[in-house]
Amino acid sequence: MTIALSRPDKLLFPGVSKADLADYYDAVARRMLPHLRGRPLARQRFPDGIDHGGFMEKQVPADAPDVVHRAAVPKVGGGEVTMLVCDNAATLRYLANQAAITLHTWLARARSPRRPDRLILDLDPPAGFAAARSAALAARELFAEVGLDPFVMTTGSRGLHVTAAIAGRDDVGDVLALARDLAGTLADRQPRALTTAARKADRGRKLYVDALRNGYAQHAVAPYAVRPLRGAPVATPLHWDELDDRGLTARTYTIRTVLDRDDPWADFPRRGPSVAAIRRRLAAI
Repeated sequence: MTIALSRPDKLLFPGVSKADLADYYDAVARRMLPHLRGRPLARQRFPDGIDHGGFMEKQVPADAPDVVHRAAVPKVGGGEVTMLVCDNAATLRYLANQAAITLHTWLARARSPRRPDRLILDLDPPAGFAAARSAALAARELFAEVGLDPFVMTTGSRGLHVTAAIAGRDDVGDVLALARDLAGTLADRQPRALTTAARKADRGRKLYVDALRNGYAQHAVAPYAVRPLRGAPVATPLHWDELDDRGLTARTYTIRTVLDRDDPWADFPRRGPSVAAIRRRLAAI
């Protein structure tokens, strides 16, 4: 199905039109879709461009075309919400036409919403980027120690995500508890640099190791998603050795430059170890 753009010349960023965003999502679809398929999707929309405010949308629009897949998932407080699932390139183009600039996915698939198959630590530095690089390398070491295969990406905003595949058989509550324990272990290893304090006032100048994105109905920015910031930066998968580049920041790559790279997450595994297996290794540390 061909998705026609309405007002393709409308600027969503300074110098970046709706057509530019759609062309980017067309070009990046092959890399991006493996990280979107089957997952409930929240969209950050800016119908009047990033300089005029936006909103987060979870419910799928009633007039979405048939090519756009849907999934009803339980809400935290009861009831259901019918969310969009991006399974194809046509849906990406539809989202661009909706000025859905940033796409955020669940860590679980819609068919098993309480069984996440990915675990994420969000490394949010108070200032600069050097602290995020250092924390990511520490997370890589810890993940490897407990049997996880870690992947790293910029968030396109401030920091880095370290992500790994897990079994997809454990309840989200157990996954969140494990993620918190991993974050706590990291902070215990580098108490002067890292913290798990949720309140900003309690962090001082320490980097926040955030595990809360692993909770039920939480979501994380998708790999290759565009962020609503000047220059249209992209959440960019990295090779680990790229963290050695002192010029790297969370916003280094944009829709104009990211497609010139290879895809460091091309071999991201579909499954990883169970919570029990990870905990056994964590207990032995």
